[in-house]
Amino acid sequence: MLFIISLISFIAINAAPNSFFASGELNPNITEESIAQLKAIYGLDKPLYIQFFSWLLAIVQLDFGISFASGEMVKTEILDRIPITLTINIISMFLIFVISLYLGIKSALNKNSFFDRFTGQLSLLSFSMPSFYLALLSVLVFSIYFKILPIAGLHSIPNDGSLTYYLDFAWHLILPITIIVFGGIGSLTLYIRSLTIEILKSDYIFFAKSRGLDNKKILRYYLLPNLYPPVITLLGLSLPGIIGGSVILESIFSIDGMGLLFYQSALSHDYPVIMGILIIGAFLTLIGNMFADLILLKLNPNYNAK
Repeated sequence: MLFIISLISFIAINAAPNSFFASGELNPNITEESIAQLKAIYGLDKPLYIQFFSWLLAIVQLDFGISFASGEMVKTEILDRIPITLTINIISMFLIFVISLYLGIKSALNKNSFFDRFTGQLSLLSFSMPSFYLALLSVLVFSIYFKILPIAGLHSIPNDGSLTYYLDFAWHLILPITIIVFGGIGSLTLYIRSLTIEILKSDYIFFAKSRGLDNKKILRYYLLPNLYPPVITLLGLSLPGIIGGSVILESIFSIDGMGLLFYQSALSHDYPVIMGILIIGAFLTLIGNMFADLILLKLNPNYNAK
């Protein structure tokens, strides 16, 4: 799967118009001979299939090449940026799971109540509003008008290793994480609500109630075990969208992460960095889905059948 993704990405990038070495992009006075020399240095004068397999061989050795724009190793640039992107996405995924599970189950248990209707409208608003528009609106309201939250960046004070520094770091993450979570809970909440309603209609729930079990035991031993597998599957499938959304949000909030690096590299046609981020993103997505499969295997009632 990773090979197929890398092949498609390589073909798409090389089919894109313009390039970093196009005449006039680097220097209006650059000559064609200089451009040809630069292409030879980076191996871009070779046929595409040779470029691809050379790049693939380097990737296997964890060598993503050299950035056209900065001249730094692509691996170094990505490793410097990836921790903050992973931090934001892991926290967001956890909050999306917990909040959606709570809202979906409570809405199903209180069907047609005010809470159910309110949650339904909130969920519709969640997946119908573009994240970039909500981010800009939130910055305008909370950062510029009320001046409650910082506008952009990750720090307002220098890194002295104190508790104040880390609290300031967390304070800067409130707005971007909130935007990601709000954009992710909508469809998952409605899905959990619908699935919970169907589970509550099942025979084993009826017999559990007839035995006199209270709602807490029914929720713990009958509802949640049947709810977790499809929810975790859907959450794993939504992982690419959450990681992809980092490109927009990190650009809006000027967060120096992998998403902002991808955006800057796309503007400058820095292909080694773009390809490196695409492969890392695909790898993280596949790892995330693998963990989801392992969790599902653990939750399977027949897991310990032997």
